[in-house]
Amino acid sequence: MGPLDYVRAIFRILAGKPQVPPSLEDNQLLETILKRRSVRRFADREIPDDVFSAILEAGRLAPSTVNLQTWTFFAFTAQSWRQTFGRPIPFKGKRAVIVMGDTCRGKMVLDVFPYSPLVEYTTAVMNASLAAMNMNVAAEALGVSSVMLSETGRSGFLDAGYLKETLELPEGVIPLMTIVFGYPRGSYPPMPPKLPLEQVCFEGKYQEADQAVLKDWFEEMVAGYKASYPLSSFDAQLRLYQSKIGPAETDLQTMVYYDD
Repeated sequence: MGPLDYVRAIFRILAGKPQVPPSLEDNQLLETILKRRSVRRFADREIPDDVFSAILEAGRLAPSTVNLQTWTFFAFTAQSWRQTFGRPIPFKGKRAVIVMGDTCRGKMVLDVFPYSPLVEYTTAVMNASLAAMNMNVAAEALGVSSVMLSETGRSGFLDAGYLKETLELPEGVIPLMTIVFGYPRGSYPPMPPKLPLEQVCFEGKYQEADQAVLKDWFEEMVAGYKASYPLSSFDAQLRLYQSKIGPAETDLQTMVYYDD
């Protein structure tokens, strides 16, 4: 990407904004959802216990397939995180929740998927992800910012084997992500590059993606990463993920496809 392409991509990022019908601009819940951003700079301000409890309650009450509630949450303060992992919560967050897909607990009373491990795993991931998003939105509504991580701090599914050992996870409990919570420090980041609705929402048959739109989107992704992390690059971050994918695949297979 040349310098001019970079500048153009940055301008497109800065110009991006949610598309809200004028008749709904005053809807408070919609505003909360659409203004949410992944925040990676947190202030030195504690989250009150009642606020954090409400965030966890939002996760507990999330919808799930046949109300199976195939999730488990590991909740941490800054102190308990350091005691467990020997380092601070990423980005100096004040609280954190590691979200797990959990197919272990339900089997104590009902084995819904005895011969379908892939369906069982997918259901657990889907349900736990809904709970994670519920917590994310609840936090935003309470003035608390957050970021969902799959790798930073060795607390996501790319480090499933490490987390299984550290947290003593039984079979069928799969780490998915960590949500880091805190009050934001500084202004919110701009909306990250998003594909237009017509590229991801169809009526009738699936439609092939517009290559020009995909090219612009990818350029914005690369430019946005460069602007946020001047000393790194999108390629460097991608290589880091790729280096962890193989071991994570092996770990996850042993955690998902297990014998009774």
